[in-house]
Amino acid sequence: MPLDDPSVRLLEKQRQFNAAMERYDAVRGYKVFGMAVAFANVSLQAWLLWRVQPLVIGAVGQSAAILVAWVLADLVNGLVHLAMDQNDRYDSLAGPLVANFHLHHKTPRYKPNHLAVVYFVESGSKVWLVPCLAGVALLTTVDGISPLLLHVLVYTGILSSVAEVSHYLCHTSSSPLAGFLGRCGILLSKRHHAAHHLRDNVSYAFLNGITNPILDPIAAGVSRGYKNHTDLHYAAYGLEGDSR
Repeated sequence: MPLDDPSVRLLEKQRQFNAAMERYDAVRGYKVFGMAVAFANVSLQAWLLWRVQPLVIGAVGQSAAILVAWVLADLVNGLVHLAMDQNDRYDSLAGPLVANFHLHHKTPRYKPNHLAVVYFVESGSKVWLVPCLAGVALLTTVDGISPLLLHVLVYTGILSSVAEVSHYLCHTSSSPLAGFLGRCGILLSKRHHAAHHLRDNVSYAFLNGITNPILDPIAAGVSRGYKNHTDLHYAAYGLEGDSR
């Protein structure tokens, strides 16, 4: 059959996906890289938080910075999620990381773990966050930068990892407190996030989902969805167990 036949293309993508996961499991460097990314992100977050604390912005400024950062982190992480759900470059150097990411649709339930461990380990998937935090670190050395802006950027970086904890709680926790925070819109609610898995190409935000009304039209304009695209690529991949 010709290479442009859809069934042939799908079989090739499934082959690439399986090969990428074989590399992920066989090459220890990918897991080491994830731990290095996690360490870099968490270390930079801690240093930046220490760096901006002497910059006084008052109670109103702190409240405004946290509020803006909560919305911005939800939006930015949703955009990254949107891009990653469409990424099918399994034969690239980063292909094993991409393939492993897509398994969150196949087996959305996490292994139960302490929230601090979840915060650290899941920060290892945020390769894009390292240069962003490094850029904010450089900004702290520039004279005349608004202290309020620096607080917003630092809090956004930290909340980008909190988003991973929020997603974990949404999928794993039956805690009344987590449920209450989800219903209040502070964290991601199970009901709100269910749309991402039940429907196609919607509800990419995962800190609290407040920016999904912005993200959904963007997704509709730039994405072909994942249920009939990347979700099909792991169909031939056998994964034991029901947790990741």
